[in-house]
Amino acid sequence: MTELKSTALATRDAGATLGLSGRRTWLGLVRDASNGEREALMGSGTAPRFEDLVGSEFAGANSLSLTRLIGIRKFVKGFYEGPPRAQGPAPFVQGYNIVARQNADEAPHVMVPSAESPRRHGFYRVHAVQPGARDDRYPNALLLDYGLGGNGLFGPPLRDYIVQVYPDDPDLLLGKAYLAFGSLRIPVSFFVLQRLRTHAFQG
Repeated sequence: MTELKSTALATRDAGATLGLSGRRTWLGLVRDASNGEREALMGSGTAPRFEDLVGSEFAGANSLSLTRLIGIRKFVKGFYEGPPRAQGPAPFVQGYNIVARQNADEAPHVMVPSAESPRRHGFYRVHAVQPGARDDRYPNALLLDYGLGGNGLFGPPLRDYIVQVYPDDPDLLLGKAYLAFGSLRIPVSFFVLQRLRTHAFQG
């Protein structure tokens, strides 16, 4: 399991955000990649396997700088198998978000209120993108559908797509979030996930 490494802003250089192979690291995708590069990686990535997601929580960050100002730059996403929270496409797994402290990008993710009792919220159903459906922007991705997360009327109006960036690295994922209002879809931000820890949550 890959840990997020601390990187001093004062000494930031290409080596801090590129791995030994010249590929983008978690921090590099969050902070230094262009939206054009992220979009290209969304198109070339592959849908993660359910078995590589279930039982894991991922450290996440939105690439849009504005998200820091409104307190949602950093977060944690988890994936699990459990009773369906709503009817929807199958096969599927489910997932949730965890509130994280909004510390520096390179600092470790700190769950709120604690790692032992994290606040899980913003549930979603995870399934393959359905050809011809309203949400079919990235057919090579998995769709995280908050509308099927059983969140009630005031749940997050979001649809997220996630891909595995590199074929040999299931620990690093790239996503793109869209606001969903009726049939309208508004792109919000790219986000990046790095495997953080295992969990036993089942819904």
